[in-house]
Amino acid sequence: MKQKQPRITLYSTSGCAHCRQLKQWLQQRRIGFQEMDVRHNARAFKDFQRQGGRAVPLLIVGGQKIQGFDPKRLPAQLRKAGVNL
Repeated sequence: MKQKQPRITLYSTSGCAHCRQLKQWLQQRRIGFQEMDVRHNARAFKDFQRQGGRAVPLLIVGGQKIQGFDPKRLPAQLRKAGVNL
């Protein structure tokens, strides 16, 4: 039986290079996510603040927060959060 993937939300801005890199990294691995632009969407900004966000990118995987983009650490962080890679 296939394990259900946790919900993944990426808080980002369009001008953020690390946000684009993280988005591309996830897309290349066919990992589904919802992107929320905190600069152009007031609701997304409020959600970002509620999550304790201070800088983008901020990835919320289930209930786990992953701040920034570190491609060396990201696979282990995602597995720990329940994502099948």
